[in-house]
Amino acid sequence: ACNISDIAAMGGIPKFAVVSIGLPSKTNVTWAKDLYRGMEAVCRKFGVAIVGGDTVKSEKIVINVALTGEADAKQVVLRSGAKPGDIIFVTGKLGHSLKSGRHLKPNPRVKEAQYLVKNFKINSMIDVSDGLAADLGHILEKSNVGAILDADAIPLYPDAKLDNALYDGEDYELVFTLGEKEAKRLVSSGFYPIGIIIKAPRSLFLCKPDGRIVKIKPKGYQHF
Repeated sequence: ACNISDIAAMGGIPKFAVVSIGLPSKTNVTWAKDLYRGMEAVCRKFGVAIVGGDTVKSEKIVINVALTGEADAKQVVLRSGAKPGDIIFVTGKLGHSLKSGRHLKPNPRVKEAQYLVKNFKINSMIDVSDGLAADLGHILEKSNVGAILDADAIPLYPDAKLDNALYDGEDYELVFTLGEKEAKRLVSSGFYPIGIIIKAPRSLFLCKPDGRIVKIKPKGYQHF
């Protein structure tokens, strides 16, 4: 599901998966079959076919998934296309994915992404896997722009705080930017406008409820 979300974040449709697995010799066969049943259930939901891979003996359990997708060349969305004046949107609520257990059942926004790229000019997009601040930071870096987020506008799950949305990750909503005219058409479509792209290269700011604008770090989950 995480791989599928990456394809969605570029405006693509997931197609084929290759799964390579390393298993200790004492692995329970039923457990291994259940693992594949789980992957197959997700694949059926999103129209993906597992077309190959390798199964080998290893000291520890190792699972590697490579996923391919396809998209209309005119609809592919990169992280590098954000422009000053773009409005920043998110597809859904954020925060407390770990506490709620949602991180174990990601719901990739393929349908939402397809709606966006087919009906609007989306300039940049990414999925929220490492936290809103960190993942938006990747767009700012690749596009060489800055952003101001509106603290009051960021949609939160019940009991989640702003810091959870900014830094927790594992939400798998999409964050995307588009021009002001396009944003006016989108605003009534169920997506959440949460900020604006500015000229300050690679700088992220937060407009607090009292109106103060403070600079924050584009940090989140660190893989290494």
